[in-house]
Amino acid sequence: QVELVESGGGSAQAGGSLRLSCAASGSTFSVLAMGWFRQAPGKEREFVTSLNWSAGTTYYADSVKGRFTISRDNAKNTVNLQMNSLKAEDTAVYYCAAGWGDLVKYGADYWGQGTQVTVSS
Repeated sequence: QVELVESGGGSAQAGGSLRLSCAASGSTFSVLAMGWFRQAPGKEREFVTSLNWSAGTTYYADSVKGRFTISRDNAKNTVNLQMNSLKAEDTAVYYCAAGWGDLVKYGADYWGQGTQVTVSS
């Protein structure tokens, strides 16, 4: 079992920045990838970004490329999401995710509780 605890988020003006963090604990040795999904009101949950834990490769949704950056702290089993140049359409609940395989292809096996990000224009 893997537990994911998110922190950060909150409110920002359009063009501003926010940072999210996700700390993983438990059987983290089984995790291949960690990342973030988001769900806006009335919409389905969508992929945002992921990081392959061993290879360090990253993937981004087209909507956030060039604005969001995922990074990791191996010693703390933590992934961070730096969100710059925020837009109103980035408003959503952001979920930390972890998986035994590729998050884009197979989805997540573990989820955090979610943290709200609100961007005002």
